[in-house]
Amino acid sequence: MDSERDSQFDRDRHLWFLELMHCDLPSEYQAQEINRLTLAYFVVSSFTILRALDRIDKEQVASWVLSFQARPRDDENLENGKFYGFYGSRSTQFSADNSKELLHHGGHLASTYCALAILKMIGYDLQCIERESILVSMRNLQQPDGSLMPIDTGAENDLRFVFCAGRNIRMTLTAICFMLSDWSGMDREKAKEFILNCQSYDGGFGLVPGSESHGVLSVHLCLSGTGGATYCAVAALNLMGFIEDDLLFTSASPSLMNVQLLLEWCLQRLNADGGFQGRPNKNSDTCYAFWIGGTLKILGGLDFIDKGALREFLFTCQSQYGGFSKFPRHLPDLYHSYYGFCAFSLLEEPGLNPLCVELGMADVAALGI
Repeated sequence: MDSERDSQFDRDRHLWFLELMHCDLPSEYQAQEINRLTLAYFVVSSFTILRALDRIDKEQVASWVLSFQARPRDDENLENGKFYGFYGSRSTQFSADNSKELLHHGGHLASTYCALAILKMIGYDLQCIERESILVSMRNLQQPDGSLMPIDTGAENDLRFVFCAGRNIRMTLTAICFMLSDWSGMDREKAKEFILNCQSYDGGFGLVPGSESHGVLSVHLCLSGTGGATYCAVAALNLMGFIEDDLLFTSASPSLMNVQLLLEWCLQRLNADGGFQGRPNKNSDTCYAFWIGGTLKILGGLDFIDKGALREFLFTCQSQYGGFSKFPRHLPDLYHSYYGFCAFSLLEEPGLNPLCVELGMADVAALGI
């Protein structure tokens, strides 16, 4: 890349990269087949942020996404303990009892978030989906301590999936209820208590109570093992209505959590190269610019950082092939490309749609503006 391109957001090359990912994923992504809906979410949401959603066939995308919804045989099966959300791939379908009929293994919270987010971004009316089966069966996933499992057959339960539940019908359960405008699928008070119990002594949030504070654990099916426990906590509390936007300046009463310590923890994630790390003694990484930067945005503290230095770091991760890499001068990947676009939206890059930070998608999609 030449020196001029090194210091500019290369929209044309990024769109070329996204069109490649949309049409024909490289063979290295075969191991992520089970996460196909998540990969599609990254592509569609990236097009939305870059104001290029016209490059995909929305009707075709909607039909494809809707084909992944798990459905009960009848209303009585809604109480059988399974989760009837969306599954992430055709590879989760199996034949049962020597029958030729393919049955799905069941829904996954993160896949459900991604499916609903995609549908919302392309303008599909979420009132038209089978909401009841999602919301009723989602109650089976919440545990007595307020946490949520991503699937009904047993799995890890932590902050990522509390977020997903509230985020769209992005964190996962919270996002799902928020996007469906219906909180009957979860107990918000229990979820709130679980989240608050995850705040660590240093101000950040761990995935579960007593664990290390993280800016780095993916709500999207752990594509790369990174993502943002602290972001998931703060965004979920915001979506559920327990904390306000710009909390540092607008709260008239004591906050539920230690906001000042949380702010210090976030600011301490800044490295000398201008980028963000996910936890102490780690290198800067493109995706943390969103996970930590987004947390600061919700708190009202994004202006406390050197935005110019963060931009310069991100440019070192911008690939000559389009997209962004995890570390400077590495090859780009879809995950870090998407969160690179999100980070530049947070930094108000001209030509990009503003970001609805707590949902992790463009305002124009999340709020219908």
